[in-house]
Amino acid sequence: QVQLVESGGGLVQPGGSLRLSCAASGSIFSLNAMAWYRQAPGKQRELVATITSAGSTNYVDSVKGRFAISRDNAKNTLYLQMNNLKPDDTAVYVCHAVHQERNGLWRIYWGQGTQVTVSS
Repeated sequence: QVQLVESGGGLVQPGGSLRLSCAASGSIFSLNAMAWYRQAPGKQRELVATITSAGSTNYVDSVKGRFAISRDNAKNTLYLQMNNLKPDDTAVYVCHAVHQERNGLWRIYWGQGTQVTVSS
């Protein structure tokens, strides 16, 4: 089992910045692709950004140029730097990881989420 724990959310004014972290722990063998999703009230869960184990990244158009996803493989930690935040970024941000187990099988893990609220 792998546990994902997010931190770094909070209340920020429009134009402000936050840095989210997602720490993976437990029986980690090989973390592959990781990602941040978000879900706003009344909306479907949205894929925000992804990063491969090699560091290749992709972003949803609405956050390009404002958000940056990164990871520290030595610390098994995923990050999301969010700049120039807008009220539409308000959501619960959830960490996602694809993990290869010791038996060779792939398994997906989700964190519990951290609330980000952008408001004046």
